[in-house]
Amino acid sequence: MRPAQLDLVLEREFLGSAAGHHTPVMLWGAPGVGKSQIVNQVAARHRAPVIDIRLSQMEPSDLRGIPFRVGDFVQWAVPAILPDAERHGPRGVLFLDEITSAPPAVSAAAYQLILDRRLGEYRVPDGWAIFAAGNRQGDRGVTYAMPAPLANRFAHFEFEVNLDDWAHWAYAKGIDERIVAFLRFKPELLFDFDPARTLAGEMAFPSPRSWEFAHRALIKFGDRRDLLAGALAACVGQAAGVECAAWLDSLDRLPDIDAIVAGRPAEVPAEIDLQYAVAAALAGRALRARSQADAAVVWGRILDYAQRLPLREMGVMLVSDMHRAIGSQLFKLPQFAPWANAVADVMLYE
Repeated sequence: MRPAQLDLVLEREFLGSAAGHHTPVMLWGAPGVGKSQIVNQVAARHRAPVIDIRLSQMEPSDLRGIPFRVGDFVQWAVPAILPDAERHGPRGVLFLDEITSAPPAVSAAAYQLILDRRLGEYRVPDGWAIFAAGNRQGDRGVTYAMPAPLANRFAHFEFEVNLDDWAHWAYAKGIDERIVAFLRFKPELLFDFDPARTLAGEMAFPSPRSWEFAHRALIKFGDRRDLLAGALAACVGQAAGVECAAWLDSLDRLPDIDAIVAGRPAEVPAEIDLQYAVAAALAGRALRARSQADAAVVWGRILDYAQRLPLREMGVMLVSDMHRAIGSQLFKLPQFAPWANAVADVMLYE
């Protein structure tokens, strides 16, 4: 399931925890695809805390608590990491990350917590959702087969990498538009994980997480061409890093983006790679213009430029990214109807 759909699933499961119809959710996916991030994203939207418990780093007693004697009886001290309405708030997310890396004895201790929302006398507060995430056994991580009793306590969802969803996230997070443009141009490099390559000694590989690292490398080493290719390769692997660095070198021929958003004359590149770059840059400008008084004017100029792109599919991609960034305000612009009419056959038939 693509990230945008999973975001909605987790949103409704979070709300369902207070209403009494929450089902614990297990997210499956390869390393670096964004499983943890989407959980934190849902919680942040509601300003709710996330308690991240890594079962792989725990002993069974860490979860069950420590026994102590009270008179003739033994009671259990509830671990402070478990959600408490008074200390943590009335609602939040209990996130069991890396659950497939937990030894069987530890995962067995979590059975009652996940399904019954309790451990002995302890109860998970109403309003707290239970989410978990882990890698599959074929991902070459430290994983155990999930026992059937534990698996039967979750609703299971497979996390699929999707470039459109990632681009929407990247624009909102301020990821360098050149990284977004490169991945629009080479979409197969958004995620390219081959467990066999890690066995051969290549540790870095392209993933949504590592492209965020590449964005940081571009900030730090963008002015040092002698270091940039190596820094990118350290984040996303040798092949993808060198290819991205070479592509960045070609952007010297990019049209003046400031001129486009200001309504001044600007060239339209004929080269496909440069069209991807200018489209990504303009989508980023559209998002940043939301807080400006003249936002509608800027968006209109970007639509005018989109209509000039030689490949109408490129204009559709640009306007689709704008729509994800600014929403239905796009349809109110006077430039939208002429652009939509010009590309109607592309959107309807191709």
